[in-house]
Amino acid sequence: MRTATHLPIDILGLTSGELIEAARRLLPSGAGVAGKLHARAHATGRLEPEAFGLSAASCRAWRDAFTVGLLGVRRTVEEPGEHGATVKAVMVTGDGSDIECVRVPVPVPAGRAPRATLCVSSQVGCRMGCVFCETGCMGLVRSLSAAEIVSQVVTARTTLGWDCRNVVFMGMGEPLDNLEELAQALWVLTDMRGLRFPAERLTVCTVGDAEGIRGLRELGMRRLNLSVSLNAAEDALRSRLMPVNRRTDLAALAAVLAAYPQRRTFVLGVNYCLLPGINDSRGDAHRVAVYCASLGRVYVNLIPYNPGTRPLCRAPAPDETERFLGWLREEGLEAGLRSARGGSIMAGCGQLGEPRGG
Repeated sequence: MRTATHLPIDILGLTSGELIEAARRLLPSGAGVAGKLHARAHATGRLEPEAFGLSAASCRAWRDAFTVGLLGVRRTVEEPGEHGATVKAVMVTGDGSDIECVRVPVPVPAGRAPRATLCVSSQVGCRMGCVFCETGCMGLVRSLSAAEIVSQVVTARTTLGWDCRNVVFMGMGEPLDNLEELAQALWVLTDMRGLRFPAERLTVCTVGDAEGIRGLRELGMRRLNLSVSLNAAEDALRSRLMPVNRRTDLAALAAVLAAYPQRRTFVLGVNYCLLPGINDSRGDAHRVAVYCASLGRVYVNLIPYNPGTRPLCRAPAPDETERFLGWLREEGLEAGLRSARGGSIMAGCGQLGEPRGG
C-alpha cells in the first residue's frame, strides 16, 4: 500500500485499488464508493463524495482524509502550426513551484479527428546538466510526486480542455532520476478503472542512466515505450554534451538498452539533437549507425537544435537537417525528422524551464 504518511492523501497519486484499501482503513463510513469516486476524481479533477448519496458525515470524512490536487495554471502560450497549435502550459504546484507541460499536435490524415500528445515533467529543474538543455541549466530543485505528475494530465484535460491521446515523459527533469514516483505515476495512468491509458501510448525518455533503465525494465510493463537521448556516438563528445555519459558510457548504455526490449514488436526511440558544427558531420552519422546496430530495432528521431537563453550554437538550417537525415537513411537506419514545433514560445525540445515562461 503506497500512501502519504500524512493527511489528506492526494487521490491523483493512487491507483483505484490503493484508494479502496486506504478508504477502508481510514474512513468510518462511505468507503464503499471508493472505486467510483476514484474514477470520477481522475475524470473531473474534483473530489465529489456527495455525488454518491453519502451522508454529510461520510462526505466530511472523505474530505478530511483525501484531496484531489489539481495544479494551478499560471499561463498558456501557443504557436500555430499546420496540424494545430503547439501550446505550453506553465503550471504551479502546491508549494508554488512552476513546471511546464506541452500539448503537441500529431499529424493525422485529412478528415480524421485532431490528435495530440502531452509532454509532461517529472522534476522541477534537472541535475543531468546536458549543455544544450534549458532545464539542465536550472539544476535540480526537487522531484515531483506521482500525484503531481498525474495531475499534469488531469489538469490538462479538465482545466485546459486538452484531449491528449499519448503521454511522453520528455518535459522538465530526468524521469529515471525520479524512478519511484515515475513508476507510481505509470501505474496510475494505466489503471483500467481510472485514466485507462494503454501502456503503448506512454513513452519514457531518458538521458541514459544504466541503473534507471534496468529499474524501468524491472517494472514489467511490457508495452511501455522507451526513448533515449543519444546526441553523439563517441564518448568524448557525448561526455562533453551530456555529463551522464561519464557515469554510463556508450558501451554500458548499449548493453542495458539491448537488454531492455519487453515485447517482440519493441522499437527503441533514439533522439538525436542536431547541433551545427558539433555533431552534424558525415562521420557522426556513420558512428550513430554503427552504434545503433547493436541495439536491435531502433527509430532515430532527428531533432533540430532549439536555442534557448544560453545558446550552445545556432539552429540548423533546413538543408542541414535534411542532409544529415539523408546520411542516416543511407546508413540503413529508420529515421525521421521531428518537425520544429514550439521553438518560438520556448516549448521545443530542450527549452522547458525558461525563467520568463515564454
